[in-house]
Amino acid sequence: MGADPRPDEPDARNQYRIESLAKGLQVLRLFDETTRSLKLRDVVARTGIPMPSAFRIVATLEEEGFVERTDDGVISPGVAVLTLGSAALRGSGLVQASERPLQALAAATGETVNLGVLQGDRVLYLVRLRNADLVTANIQVGSTLPAVWTSMGKVLLAALTPEDLGRRLGPDSFGEGHGPNAVTSREELDGQLDTIRRQGYAVQDQELALGLRSVAVPVLGSAGETVAALNVAVSAARHDVESLLTTVLPRVRAAADEIRLRLAS
Repeated sequence: MGADPRPDEPDARNQYRIESLAKGLQVLRLFDETTRSLKLRDVVARTGIPMPSAFRIVATLEEEGFVERTDDGVISPGVAVLTLGSAALRGSGLVQASERPLQALAAATGETVNLGVLQGDRVLYLVRLRNADLVTANIQVGSTLPAVWTSMGKVLLAALTPEDLGRRLGPDSFGEGHGPNAVTSREELDGQLDTIRRQGYAVQDQELALGLRSVAVPVLGSAGETVAALNVAVSAARHDVESLLTTVLPRVRAAADEIRLRLAS
């Protein structure tokens, strides 16, 4: 008789998969910055899980504190999800390595500093040190925004292979609710990504929202791979693009270099 496969081997992953747990996680992943509550029928429609199974999954998640349900059946994430998310962020080596460089960058510029990673076709905010008067005051740690309209998102997209880029982006990636200068087509975006790869940074000039600019650079791992993106976001009233590049970008690059050194230590 052969030895049992290790849990990290491909065949073992299927063998040890718990389908009911996978479906529960699938339900939790429905909630994000744009979907903060759902009805049970919405869960069924979006996951394809049969209604009886969906009901039992939601009931179990509710009992364990991972979702909350109002008297009229509206489901939203519960406190247990927030606790897990906070613990994950606090335990992240990337977040820990970034803490001091980001705080120093925020102090030196007096502007909002963000650290993010890709989640599908959106950028997920891992760290946010906000200047109180910034336009996008509703963004917080855990928020996601369309990658195609953000400087961090574009830096991260520029690091992908063409195949991965194609898998992540579709017509819905260029949706509604953006600023006046937002990219609206894949062809236009590809041209921007080529430029970003050559210059090593990305600028967002009122693409996400009117009156908001930002500049981002990649945060590199020990092998030179892009593991995250770092940006400084400013009010367009305080910085034109030229001043953003001359006064802010060098500080952003220095912070990214320090994070890389900390990750390698």
